[in-house]
Amino acid sequence: MEFDQKQKVVVGMIHVAALPGTPRNSHSIHEIIKKAITELNIYIKCGVDAVLIENMHDVPYLKKNVGPEIVAAMTAVAVKLRAATKLPLGIQILAGANKEALSVALAASFDFIRTEGFVYGHLADEGLFESDAGELLRFRKQIGATAIKVWTDIKKKHSAHEITADVSVAETAKTAEYFLSDGIIITGSSTGESVEVVDLIEARKAVQLPLIVGSGVSSENIKVLWPYADVFIVGSGFKYNHYWEETIDSNAVKEFMNQVKILRNK
Repeated sequence: MEFDQKQKVVVGMIHVAALPGTPRNSHSIHEIIKKAITELNIYIKCGVDAVLIENMHDVPYLKKNVGPEIVAAMTAVAVKLRAATKLPLGIQILAGANKEALSVALAASFDFIRTEGFVYGHLADEGLFESDAGELLRFRKQIGATAIKVWTDIKKKHSAHEITADVSVAETAKTAEYFLSDGIIITGSSTGESVEVVDLIEARKAVQLPLIVGSGVSSENIKVLWPYADVFIVGSGFKYNHYWEETIDSNAVKEFMNQVKILRNK
């Protein structure tokens, strides 16, 4: 998946309904797929550039070892979404199930994955994460998935970074680039929280990779964030009340994309 940094890309999030085996599951695979396709069609109609799926309703999350039932369910959803669109598609499997996400992406002909714990360690709400860049990219090579881009969170949201407090955003981004990341994701402190522009500026000076805003993007701040990044992942900002558990508000998506059109034509 290649991006023209002058064009800039909007990625719409699909928070897949709670999957079988998780505490909040109440839908069949068929119902989960149907809901995901409905949301995909909203994004297609509104002109979103790419779509990222994630199992965010699977709370509380397992750390890395998510289980075969999650991989199977996400594959079923992913295959159906790929059949429904030619848009670039990506996947993240929480929490930190990066090999599993890459495997699903390969099976479903997806274009990219979003990873956590790529470089340096951090303490997340699921526990301590160790970095896995070397292991993950070797696995990507072994399964023949080198065409699938690996976008990497740094100083990730919902995490404590005291253990790496002496490592700056710039240095973390440099390390991710050195370890062959395909894109650097910067977030706020939690889901729906806006990124700090100063972090984007710091990362931009440090690396040549695509710079991705991974949280808190909305119609209210896209004009401010626009000059500082190449890709904007929008989840909560496309939902009713800007809350990730709500359903997608097509009017919010339209309003956002109208602003993007104006920004692109400047």
